Amino acid sequence: MPHVVVKLYSGKSERHKQALAQAIMDAVTSTLNCGEESVSVGIEDVQPKNWTEQVYGPDIIGKPDTIYKKPGYGPL
Repeated sequence: MPHVVVKLYSGKSERHKQALAQAIMDAVTSTLNCGEESVSVGIEDVQPKNWTEQVYGPDIIGKPDTIYKKPGYGPL
């Protein structure tokens, strides 16, 4: 039962978010060999000025063992 949460800069259209959620769901079902009914995808908008405090610090720096693809940038 994977649940994927994506945090991204605010401003992306609903069309982009739907396409991203579909692509993630496709990748998860293919990679984990599970059905669509097992997958949920949440997308959270984050204001750019809040990225370091709300995402980079707690989710990237604060949980290093969970990061499988590190970002190519430092704190903003």
